Amino acid sequence: MLDMGINSETAMKKTASTGHIFVTLSALVLACAAWSAEPWFKTLNVGIETGPTGAQVGCDPSDVGYAANFNGRDIVEKSVAANAQYLVIWAKDSEFAYYNSKVAPKCPGLGERDVLRETMDAAAPHKLPIIAYCVVQGNGYPLRDHPEYKMIDKDGKPIDRICLNSGYIEHAKLVAAEILDYGIAGFHIDMIDQGFGPPYGCWCESCKKLFEAEYGKPMPTGITWDEAWDRMLEFRYNTSQRFEKAMRKYVNELKPEVTVDFNYHGYPPFSFEVGQRPVQHAINADFVTAETGVWGFGALGVSLTAAFLEASTPGMRYQVAMSRHARIYHDNTCRPVNDLRWELLTLRAHGSQVTIVDKTGYDGWLDPVAYDRMGEVFKEARAKEAYFGHPQLPEVGLYYSVRSRDWYGRETPSKYQQGFNGAHKAMFYEHIPFGVLLNENADADALNSFPVVLLPNVPILSKAEVDILKAYVEQGGNLIVTGFSGLMGSMGEPLNHSVLEELIGAKFVEKLDSSDNFMRFAADTPERLRTGYAADWPFLVEGPAAVYTPTTATAVGELMKPARTVRQQQGKEALYQPNSADKPVGPALLINVVGKGKVVCITGTPDFAAAGEHPIPEVRALLRNVVRYLHPEHVVEVSAPQNIESIIMENAADKALYVHFLGYQSPPQCTPSQNRPFVLPALIEDAPMFAAQVTVRRPFKTVTALNPKTTVKVDGQTIHLVINDIHEVVSIQ
Repeated sequence: MLDMGINSETAMKKTASTGHIFVTLSALVLACAAWSAEPWFKTLNVGIETGPTGAQVGCDPSDVGYAANFNGRDIVEKSVAANAQYLVIWAKDSEFAYYNSKVAPKCPGLGERDVLRETMDAAAPHKLPIIAYCVVQGNGYPLRDHPEYKMIDKDGKPIDRICLNSGYIEHAKLVAAEILDYGIAGFHIDMIDQGFGPPYGCWCESCKKLFEAEYGKPMPTGITWDEAWDRMLEFRYNTSQRFEKAMRKYVNELKPEVTVDFNYHGYPPFSFEVGQRPVQHAINADFVTAETGVWGFGALGVSLTAAFLEASTPGMRYQVAMSRHARIYHDNTCRPVNDLRWELLTLRAHGSQVTIVDKTGYDGWLDPVAYDRMGEVFKEARAKEAYFGHPQLPEVGLYYSVRSRDWYGRETPSKYQQGFNGAHKAMFYEHIPFGVLLNENADADALNSFPVVLLPNVPILSKAEVDILKAYVEQGGNLIVTGFSGLMGSMGEPLNHSVLEELIGAKFVEKLDSSDNFMRFAADTPERLRTGYAADWPFLVEGPAAVYTPTTATAVGELMKPARTVRQQQGKEALYQPNSADKPVGPALLINVVGKGKVVCITGTPDFAAAGEHPIPEVRALLRNVVRYLHPEHVVEVSAPQNIESIIMENAADKALYVHFLGYQSPPQCTPSQNRPFVLPALIEDAPMFAAQVTVRRPFKTVTALNPKTTVKVDGQTIHLVINDIHEVVSIQ
């Protein structure tokens, strides 16, 4: 019989005379409705994750005060009152189960209580989907009870992390089976990583055997950055994917209606050490889930995380988790409402489902102010649902290469990722709508959805990638390449030519061995390419730079190497800060017509500079100018202050344009005494007030703003706005 989730006691009855089973009509209707309904994650947009303050303060079995008041009924009550549409409840972390488990140690402070059962019972009348949170990594009882689960480094020393090939998965399955019996809607499985830095693993016997069986060769003896290490990286990636697929398959076999998602670390700033690639590890779950927040990713990381996840699983839902805490999880603070509004509404405007993470007090206490504030933000987000989730109208596709991340960035991933981050920063500040292209899944259709594609210092490009880029340009696309793009082989080895020479229209001469490089543009440079910096003035473009000689390209501007003192040339004096410009060594820009399209090679890296130590406005202006040179008029163009993000989308039903404005306000800050030079921005207390202009290059009749206090004035194709809010939506019909 097909299991449709019908309760056997109320829905199925046996007649006394015949013994036949029949299903009551009401139960059948309910079952059919459940069977045909969309999975919870496809229709619900905002939820809360609640867990104890951290088992690191409660791992001693004698600490019966820890999480003693962690109560499922209270959590459901407060979550429902806070307008949450689903609840992620901690079921098991690296130390304790918070339910009556037979396979994991139970939190001693709970006594006979079962938090998961309390949660399920309280949620049922509200039809609130309950997602069970479970941890993989995090030291704790699995490694104490089973040291054979530990990863092993290249020198044979144990690492306090679980090897995903060790057999631990059988324990994870036992935990999953117990939790499934509670009737949950889904699993959120956290910490499926292989570490966030050295020492790297794993060289355990299980891994060695699997590796040799798969490749017919023994594991490399260490981190060799050669063909053997290339196989090792592939093995590590496949290990993570194999674990995720096995867990999802196991859950699906037992309860196919239960969703599975994993906390994902395939996006910046994470790199190879985690054991995840952007696409390969985003597609193993029902939807991809990742974290963001100023505390770990910067204020700019919020929108970039959303765009990255969207690109990793095109056309699918994705979820981003943020924190209600001011600094990081467990700090027992709560952000101001406007600070929460900014982050949540930014994520919703990009189309993300959003979970706010709440950590209780030591004893499980729930902060009532936090739930009041989350409730206020959720209420607003739900009221604005009609304006979220529509297709965006991007202008520039930011190209991300996992191969460059791994083999150029290697153990210093920022070496590669800084250019990508800076390209995003420039687009954000200059109000150029952007999206992300990932080399794992970027096909012709993906590239053609962007009028301009930007390769921000992407040194490693395969022949297949070059071919697809060439076809994109020949058919009318516009390509920007910067810095060392195309100058390295598949394992990061330097090439004596560029694989992009045909597109660039120039021959590679050399890489500059300096990062404090300059560019200068003469007064007769086309104005569109010189807006934002003075004529004949060298300005710093800090980052990698390459010298080219034009063949079919037109050279514009000058790339200038930096001056060096005699002692610096002799190697007797270090370079402590950028020096001044010396002489020109080649062109700054190379403009080449290829088929119906154009390619602009920026021989330096303004993208890298925009995210660096000297992010002067001119480097952003250079990127903006090249975009506008290649694509002079986007359908909607926004002018607003740099701290305001704009997102442009179109309602497919009535072709209405929605322009979202997200206001970030951060006064100057002091540098902290520790972790310098990291400067935390202030929490947003006041909504910013700003003027903005929107130019629409197609006919429209009406313009309305959601906030009645926003002033709107239309002058031909231009809409003039004065906004005083964290979030505003301007509807153009």
